[in-house]
Amino acid sequence: VQLVESGGGLVQAGGSLRLSCAVSGRTLSRYAMGWFRQAPGEEREFVARISRSGIITDYTDSVKGRFTISRDNAKNTAYLQMNSLKPEDTAAYYCAAAGTGNSGTQRDDYDYWGQGTQVTVSS
Repeated sequence: VQLVESGGGLVQAGGSLRLSCAVSGRTLSRYAMGWFRQAPGEEREFVARISRSGIITDYTDSVKGRFTISRDNAKNTAYLQMNSLKPEDTAAYYCAAAGTGNSGTQRDDYDYWGQGTQVTVSS
């Protein structure tokens, strides 16, 4: 299974970005998906997760109401819509797939990872 993120970039505070995670090798519907982020000198942290069907979603408190995770199983792609971005959202963002089909909030809950895409929010 390969995951490839895209959509990162430089944006001003208050702006929006939409990250995509294209999955190949296996059908996306087999996996629950998650997004994590890692700022320089920090641990990789959970951002959002979505169930295989897309019905159940979950977010870390700092992004609730601003970020939306979604998926299109027909396109084998997961998304992270990020609105009202803040400088503290600056990080490398990673998508991850849980081979068990059940996602969690810990790195060890996921089996496959993308290479990351950088998001930089200027003040």
